[in-house]
Amino acid sequence: MSDQAPFDTDVITLTRFVMEEGRKAKGTGELTQLLNSLCTAVKAISSAVRKAGLANLYGIAGSTNVTGDQVKKLDVLSNDLVINTLKASYSACVLVSEEDTNAIIVEADRRGKYVVCFDPLDGSSNIDCLASIGSIFAIYKKVSECEPSEKDALQPGRNIVAAGYALYGSATMVVLATEYGVNGFMLDPAIGEFLLVEKNMKIKKKGNIYSLNEGYAKFFDPAVTEYVNKKKFPEDGSSPYGSRYVGSMVADVHRTLVYGGIFLYPANSKSPKGKLRLLYECNPMAYIMERAGGIATTGTEAILDIQPQEIHQRVPFVLGSPEDVQEYITIVKKHLPK
Repeated sequence: MSDQAPFDTDVITLTRFVMEEGRKAKGTGELTQLLNSLCTAVKAISSAVRKAGLANLYGIAGSTNVTGDQVKKLDVLSNDLVINTLKASYSACVLVSEEDTNAIIVEADRRGKYVVCFDPLDGSSNIDCLASIGSIFAIYKKVSECEPSEKDALQPGRNIVAAGYALYGSATMVVLATEYGVNGFMLDPAIGEFLLVEKNMKIKKKGNIYSLNEGYAKFFDPAVTEYVNKKKFPEDGSSPYGSRYVGSMVADVHRTLVYGGIFLYPANSKSPKGKLRLLYECNPMAYIMERAGGIATTGTEAILDIQPQEIHQRVPFVLGSPEDVQEYITIVKKHLPK
């Protein structure tokens, strides 16, 4: 007899989880269909990431995207995978991607009632050095009565019905947030399914890690400089915070969610409006963080309260443990003009 533990026959897959949540909400099943299609895209992207070197998917594709980043071969593939699976789900009407200048309006005979904003492969500048990368998405209901258009995507984050990210690291993980909470699912490659491994995820009230790109320190606002110095040189004699920064937003935010602390990508004199994009980076991460008990802010305004003006809008972005972020907000207020 083998002493190997038998496979747990009562494991909860992501497919089963979203079906059960949909049944509780007495929904039509359209959101379940949409989330399952996104999971299919994530599995395909995960497979491509794992064999990128062997399949000649490293390097640039010879162009730049709408936000000025060099487009990598895996970017193009990932974007196509997400768009095609969402169209095939018959549950979306408007798609907003980091890789496309304009919103994509789904063909009339394939439309559903949801708007999806996504970054198909966040952190792609790290692809060639094998650092962790990820995908991010936010889902909204179409609210207008007229034909779908780009305007349907310009909703504040408070309207999100579900958001999540996939992290392609030492394993592939999906973190999904709905009104019922935040849950983490790990991809088991042996059966090709995402299994529930972290139920009702909550961030610590206070952490001991700060995460930002200190290479831009010369451009920091005084409030950011003061906050970082407080973390490095605490005046109360406590231990200084550790500094961790991958440069891949999904990896940095996931670590912040799991360990607590604070992630900062604030505005500075070089990027006065911030650098991260509201619709498909900041809003989904802010929604996840708030559902997990954290805070997400520009420093003066909650991220989810911002009314978007255009689909590639940038905003300052700070999120993490409530006590850490509140301390940052207090310092920002102190430096505001009186």
